[in-house]
Amino acid sequence: MKKALVLGATGGIGYSIVKELVSRDIEVIAFSRTEKKLTALFGDNEKVTIFSGDVFNRQALLDAAEDVDVIFHALNIPYADWEEKLSKVMGNILYVAEKQLAKVAIADNIYAYGRAEGVAKVTEETEKNPHTKKGKIRLKVEKQAKDSNVPVLIAHFPDFYGPNAESAILQYTLDAVVKGKKASFVGNQSVKREYIFTPDGAKAIVELASRDDAYGQNWNIPGADIISGHELVKILRGITGYNKKVGTVTKRMIQFIGIFNAQMREVVEMLYLTETPVVLSGEKYEREIGEIPRTSYKDGLHETISFMKNKEAVKTTV
Repeated sequence: MKKALVLGATGGIGYSIVKELVSRDIEVIAFSRTEKKLTALFGDNEKVTIFSGDVFNRQALLDAAEDVDVIFHALNIPYADWEEKLSKVMGNILYVAEKQLAKVAIADNIYAYGRAEGVAKVTEETEKNPHTKKGKIRLKVEKQAKDSNVPVLIAHFPDFYGPNAESAILQYTLDAVVKGKKASFVGNQSVKREYIFTPDGAKAIVELASRDDAYGQNWNIPGADIISGHELVKILRGITGYNKKVGTVTKRMIQFIGIFNAQMREVVEMLYLTETPVVLSGEKYEREIGEIPRTSYKDGLHETISFMKNKEAVKTTV
């Protein structure tokens, strides 16, 4: 891989994919809607070419994808738009990839697996049986990609956290902690769940994308370990000195907010993941690729908090 296009480059995993590609001396086209955000994140990196555009404009995608070997699909589309737009976006990406003779690496979530009750760790062979609207949409779009004439790999990740991962569910807690405000945690703080540090996820998917034999397959990429909200908060207190009480955002609270907010209304059906978490097995990756990148929660949160503080400092000086 000599040149790659990253769609959704200003998002959490997209940002980290760009950084990982650059660290491997790969030329990158960073694609997103907002030129200002692209410039702020990558404007001083000579290995990165900024391209602001609309993923629904096929010509813009064709122009951005000229001479690229791999297209990384790391777009973050609002939940409320999934039913109408997710398949259209995938269609455009596959069309452009076929025209440009490029491969596609998809950063996907775990929604298509549905509930994993009674399953210790979900493998790539685990039957996908989504019970939510969003899970069914993800499975439909996955099939769309696999049925195409384009070499595609799909990497399934648990919830993200990390530098620039502003739409991650854990960010809701981190943002309040960094600002010294009253913080809350989404879901039962006693339940152990899985999160992945975005630079780790980026290392894994870029490694997969660099191997021809990884295409045509699904890959599960787990986080460092499962961890409870109480344990996460304890780590955060040690890093930041935060000493306020951390409340709990319950399903009922989100349902109430959803009366007035369409995005929060869409969050409700995914809250089963905070009650009966899906935990991914990384055995296939370790067997066929090698060791999975696993940054400890302490180190990952420290790096994330530092990134957030630096960003806040820049805002106050501008």
